[in-house]
Amino acid sequence: MQFDLNVERRVMKTKKILTDEQKKLDIDLWIIALTATAVFVVYAMIGSRLMTFCKDSSISVWPRLFAAASMQFGIAGLGITIVCILRKKTFPRFGLKKENLLKAIGATILCFVPYIIYIFVSGQFEGYEPLSIMVTPDLHKTGIIATIIGTLVIALFWGFFEGFNYAVICNIIDRRYPVNSKFFSWGALVCTLMGILFHPMSFDLLGILELITTFIALYGMLIIYKHTRNAWGCVFAFLFIWNAI
Repeated sequence: MQFDLNVERRVMKTKKILTDEQKKLDIDLWIIALTATAVFVVYAMIGSRLMTFCKDSSISVWPRLFAAASMQFGIAGLGITIVCILRKKTFPRFGLKKENLLKAIGATILCFVPYIIYIFVSGQFEGYEPLSIMVTPDLHKTGIIATIIGTLVIALFWGFFEGFNYAVICNIIDRRYPVNSKFFSWGALVCTLMGILFHPMSFDLLGILELITTFIALYGMLIIYKHTRNAWGCVFAFLFIWNAI
């Protein structure tokens, strides 16, 4: 009887430790979700005016660039940054490292091959333009130094943070809801569905093909991240594939 009581106490203690960790992860997810939602609400209120402002070539390119970058960072970057500061964790702890770098990038490229083929076959390919957003043409008119600085800003907010955002959220969800499977991940599934739902969808033949190839690309990218523990594959995908074609 005494043995059973001791076992029960150890089990309860273990459960309490796990529960504390799960609570922290739940808070992290709520911070990310509420931060992104708040920015979306702001965008819903001022989005049309912001787009008009950013497209107005009569205005200096810099306020337009930083206005768009601020909104982009708020949606994909601010939440995970708050969590890292709150938990006193550096970005490299989420996979920004040298180990498995080439493996992560190479495997991620393979996951995007069906999506790239779809873009070409569907006639949507209009040129390969990495690090290009609506203000890029005006940015190129400001001189070589300004173009370099502006391009680095675009790479940071539309490439690094957007790709890394997926990796961090996937990591937190997987730690909160772990599964013993090589090919399934709650974090990868949730982040993939999140990526699909935040983009325009149609349900004709081409639309369905786009959904399938997008799912393969994003889910595969995050499964690769799960196996390699290297987030540079996600960042590479958003720098040179997702936002480039």
